Amino acid sequence: MDRTLTPLAKGDFSSLANSFMQAGFVVRQPYAGILQINTAQLNTERMRLLISVGVHGNETTPIEMMALLLEELTNAPHLLGVDLMIVVGNLPAIAEKKRFIDADLNRKFSLHRASPDNTIEAQRADQLMEVTEQFFAGYKNNVHLDLHTAIRASAYTTFAIVPGKTNFAFLSWLGSAGIQAVILSPQPSVTFSSFTCEHLGAISCTAELGRIGDLGKNDLSQFLSTQSAIGSLLRSGLMRQENQLNPTFFRVAQELIKRSDAFQFIFDRNTPNFTEFSPGSTLAFDNDITYSVGEIPEYVLFPNSDVDVGLRAGLMLVRV
Repeated sequence: MDRTLTPLAKGDFSSLANSFMQAGFVVRQPYAGILQINTAQLNTERMRLLISVGVHGNETTPIEMMALLLEELTNAPHLLGVDLMIVVGNLPAIAEKKRFIDADLNRKFSLHRASPDNTIEAQRADQLMEVTEQFFAGYKNNVHLDLHTAIRASAYTTFAIVPGKTNFAFLSWLGSAGIQAVILSPQPSVTFSSFTCEHLGAISCTAELGRIGDLGKNDLSQFLSTQSAIGSLLRSGLMRQENQLNPTFFRVAQELIKRSDAFQFIFDRNTPNFTEFSPGSTLAFDNDITYSVGEIPEYVLFPNSDVDVGLRAGLMLVRV
């Protein structure tokens, strides 16, 4: 894997590109860290699959997983059954082993930003939105898997946030891919997967695979079902449900928006994802705003009071 992992983390696709070009595919690299591999013959029914990794620079498990899968494909490139785009999101942050350089890239996928934004991540988000729109345009079967790892401990080792309308075939596929919990999130947001779903009509998700770790030192044995399911998808272009699990389903009950620098959770900043809070519990204060649990238990996801003012500091979920 080493011969693929290190170049992939740097956005270097030269060996991959050569392998697929020699197999007769059309290969493009529109920007650094972006590789498109398309069949030479136009087929609008063929799945167009976008897999993004490294949107946060210190989330390395998905980079390792894709290095393995891509190395397997280079040994038999003719087995690729989809038009594929691989995105390695935040290359400078990966190089520095940081979550981001200037700002969270996964909060920059907006077509209408309120003010000029010259951050490295905003410029990268603009590139990714541009090439993704071009990649999906005119095709009917578009899928986006945005692969991440969680910062904090979690009641579920793997979970996925699924934006937009419910697609039951996709939810079943996530179960077969070893996803233990699924969060239904119909409201638009500024994440990469929400952009591809809401604006480009793709079936998409943000999948969290374990916790952050050093590149090359992650335990991929925890995610064999996920790796197998993605490998099968790459080869067949079909969402097969094999060895299907039954994830626990949640939906977003409320977003905890940081309105000012006075925002403060009342619970510990290291509280694990999916911690349960009883009805009526106070969650956070923000000047004269109080965030509280509704009439049924709610579960916290991604609590982070360090986000910029105006952004989401956490999600509260209810079981479906």
